[in-house]
Amino acid sequence: MNYLNKLERRFGRYAIPDLSKWLMVCYAIGYVFYYMERMFQIPVLSYLMLDPALVMHGQVWRLVTWILMPPSYTNILFYAIMMLLYYQLGTALERTWGTFRFNAYIIGGALFTVAGVMAGFFVLRLLGMPEAYMMGYAVSTNYINLSIFLAFAVCYPDMQLMLYFIIPVKIKWLAVLYAVLAAFSFLQTGWAGRIVIFMSLMNFIVFFFSTRDYRRISPQEMKRRHDFRAQTASPKMRRADGALYKHKCAVCGRTDLDDPSLEFRFCSKCEGGLEYCQDHLFTHQHVKR
Repeated sequence: MNYLNKLERRFGRYAIPDLSKWLMVCYAIGYVFYYMERMFQIPVLSYLMLDPALVMHGQVWRLVTWILMPPSYTNILFYAIMMLLYYQLGTALERTWGTFRFNAYIIGGALFTVAGVMAGFFVLRLLGMPEAYMMGYAVSTNYINLSIFLAFAVCYPDMQLMLYFIIPVKIKWLAVLYAVLAAFSFLQTGWAGRIVIFMSLMNFIVFFFSTRDYRRISPQEMKRRHDFRAQTASPKMRRADGALYKHKCAVCGRTDLDDPSLEFRFCSKCEGGLEYCQDHLFTHQHVKR
């Protein structure tokens, strides 16, 4: 991706190394706030969530502090296991892509989320939909983790994870399951939730489609492959004496039965899929219909 190469040359020195670690630290702080709310009834997280209406009233810190909102895991042991998993996946991605590209992926996902929530708020409020004021409650860092998992599955689809520490499962199948669950949530929730889900995973969507090679399904490439198969898969033909041959020179008429050491090639400039032996491949006249 050329635009990332240009950005890396210019801003690569500002990239944050080991970003996964700092992301997990934010989650840990958020989890402490979560238990403070449950145990001491101190509503800390309500001042951190990304609420577009309150942002418009001057509480601009919410554009950043929503990263401290922990994923929705209530069991502390399960929370610790999942955070360790996402830290390992994020670290592996950073080693695969490089620090700058991993930074761009994570920060890009956060920026897409903020932009989508703010734009969605204005659109839904303009349409008179009360869901506009529920946008902040739909924002979750779960989708940051999901984008990390999906990107890792694209890079290493055949790597195995031990589900419940017992069952070996290829990571690509878990990614398919996560994607199906995300799609189900997208269909079941309201417009506020749909905007949040879509924009939170926009970084993965951009990454996935920008790394695919779609030239292989272009009409020109498909025609080239069809012509190649038609030329190289020519059936065996029968000589006058009944012997079967596969290759025959269009100039001298020799076949692979006459001399097994002869090499035959198709000419890309001749029409009709004509084949020539090594003696006439470069000396024949090209045939045009």
